Parts: sequence; structure tokens; C-alpha cells
Amino acid sequence: MTTAQSSSAALTLTRPDDWHLHVRDGAMLAAVLPHTARQFARAIIMPNLKPPVTTTAQAEAYRARIVAALPPGVQFEPLMTLYLTDNTPADEIRRARASGVVHGVKLYPAGATTNSDAGVTDVMKCAKTLEAMQDAGMPLLVHGEVTDSAIDLFDREKVFIERVMEPLRRAFPALKVVFEHITTKDAADYVRDADAAPGLLGATITAHHLLYNRNAMFIGGIRPHYYCLPVLKRETHRLALVEAATSGNPRFFLGTDSAPHPKGLKQQACGCAGCYTALHALELYAEAFDQAGALERLEGFASFFGADFYGLPRNSEQITLARESWTLPDELMVGDASVVPLGGGEAIGWRLR
Repeated sequence: MTTAQSSSAALTLTRPDDWHLHVRDGAMLAAVLPHTARQFARAIIMPNLKPPVTTTAQAEAYRARIVAALPPGVQFEPLMTLYLTDNTPADEIRRARASGVVHGVKLYPAGATTNSDAGVTDVMKCAKTLEAMQDAGMPLLVHGEVTDSAIDLFDREKVFIERVMEPLRRAFPALKVVFEHITTKDAADYVRDADAAPGLLGATITAHHLLYNRNAMFIGGIRPHYYCLPVLKRETHRLALVEAATSGNPRFFLGTDSAPHPKGLKQQACGCAGCYTALHALELYAEAFDQAGALERLEGFASFFGADFYGLPRNSEQITLARESWTLPDELMVGDASVVPLGGGEAIGWRLR
């Protein structure tokens, strides 16, 4: 039963969670964390720092830094993850589960995205670790792209399903798997149609993949702040993601993949991948669901399905979005640097009250 209430002017829903988030560390953490905490009650925190968060002790220390960076009086719970390597010991999974603060283990194929060089070279090298995760009920959070340079960039998610995801799920049929930030019709169809027991397979979808196709990166020239990995795809794929997100299928839930980078590292010859959306994440999702005529489905996607998948209680607080046009800042200062939010300087039609 949904608790969302909507009118032509406002939408009230249970406070949501973000099931895929980058908050970095140090000055960047302090600058971006308040944007997430004002909207979301909890977030799955990505572990791809330098060095990566590979142990429970490191995750606990990182969590303490996140909590310390929260503005006074703000309630927000970081849900920590470990960075899977070829050598992650099975005992570390047991320590992670016992800690109560680690809620998943992240699979980055080596070299797939930002700070992923320490990632997994062959998933079957992690067999004993994956067995321990299956036994402990610890979710595997998957960046679903192959890194074979012979595979076209726009096909790497589709090939990942064939080469990695299917063999992985056959070998570990009781393993909880989240196919993160899916970008293709192939992935949406796979998650929707997969033969999996309830609660064993899920997928997160970003707001930018719901709102934009790959043309957004090239309107009027190269637009680096729309460049992310997995990269934006064709319009047919965007439409398939919108259909999945607004379907009411509990396998699909919100994960922003908000990824802040200093402006100078985005606007250079070899710019970083990542879209910064934490500032206005819920407003972006509201725009996407509004355009699809499915605002009544936003609460399940944003507030219920992810919590259910992770076995956590649904939140009890509520938030309200107003149908109100406002202009995003061009950039946000982080010390001597700045971060450009997705769509910086442009108008957006919803606003969190």
C-alpha cells in the first residue's frame, strides 16, 4: 500500500534512500554529504577511495569520518561496502557481516571506472569469497561492464551479462546480486525476466540515465559533465529504463551514482567519468517520473523496494516535493576547486521543500 500523496502542485512520499552513492573523503566529503543527507535517510556508500576500502576496519573508519562530516542535527545513516579484490579472504566477509555496518561488497572489473584499478580480474578467482557471501546473505554489488578493449564501449554492459553475470549467478544461485546503474534495454530485460527467487536480484537506475540519452554529451560540443560510466546510451535504452523504473517491479530501485569530481578534472584532455546529482537527485527523479506520467510509482522505486531488498526497515519520515521551477547553480565551491552539478545553470521543475 503506497503512502504517497500527490496533487498538481506537490508530491509527498516516504523519505527515500540512495542505494548507490559516492561521497569521496576529506574536503569533498564535507562539501557534498549535506546534499544527500537533506533528501535521503540512508545510502549505500561506494568503497572506491584511494586506497580502496577493502577491510571491515577500513569501512568502520570511513563510516566514522562520514558521520563526523554530517551537519549538526542531521539524521543520516551511511551503509558501508567493501571493495572486492582477487584476494579478498572469506573471513573478511564474515567479519563484515558481524560488524553490522557493512551491507554489501562491490565488484569492480579491474579498470572499469574511477579508482577501479585494484578491482577483480576474473570473478572466479573470488569463488571462496563469493561462497562466504552467499552463506552470509551479503549482497554483491556489480559494476556490470566488461573491460575488454575489443568490445565497443556501448556494448560492454550487454556482453557483461553473457560473459560474467549469467555464469556468476549459475555458480552461486543463492547469492544476492545488485546489477548497479543499469543503462541498457538488455540489462532491464535481464533483471525483469531472470529466474531468481524474490530478493536475490535487483538493479539500481540513475536519474541521469532516465532523463538523458547519449546525445546529451554532444549538444553544442563535448559536454563533459554528462560523461559517466557506464556511459549514456541510445534513446531506445533510455526508454526501456524508464519503463523498468516506473513499472512497479520491486527488482528496480533508486541509486543515484552521484559522483563528484573537481571541475578541472572533468574539463581536461582525459576527463573523469561521473555525474554530480546529489544536490538535486530527487528533483531529477521526479522530473523523469512526471514525464512518464508515473508520479504515483516514484515512492515504491525511491522509498520501498531498495530497503526491502537489503532487508532493512522502510523509513517512517516523509518528504515533500513541490512543482516549482528553480535554476541550478553553475557550480559549487569545494575549497579552492568547484564541482559542476548535472545541468548546472539550467532550470528544473521540481523542488524539495
